[in-house]
Amino acid sequence: MTLTISGISFYFLAPLILSALFCLFRLMRGPTSADRIVAFYVFGILVVSFCTFATSIFSRRFLMDIALSWAILGFVGVIALAKYLEGRDLDE
Repeated sequence: MTLTISGISFYFLAPLILSALFCLFRLMRGPTSADRIVAFYVFGILVVSFCTFATSIFSRRFLMDIALSWAILGFVGVIALAKYLEGRDLDE
């Protein structure tokens, strides 16, 4: 059994899109702020994985740049939100 590019992309993109929908649901309806922060970070990881997958399929190098910058900004954003919820300043 051989898979074509469309078969591989279906088996990769279907769980990725389903996971992104679950993350968006948790982001909107999370019972606590910590749940929303975790959903935001996981959604960022899913965007990065989609960009890397699209880079390998379409051979566009700028998508990898988008993935790297999204990962860095997502990490910094989650750290800033966690410090804000904890009640500390960013320089502590």
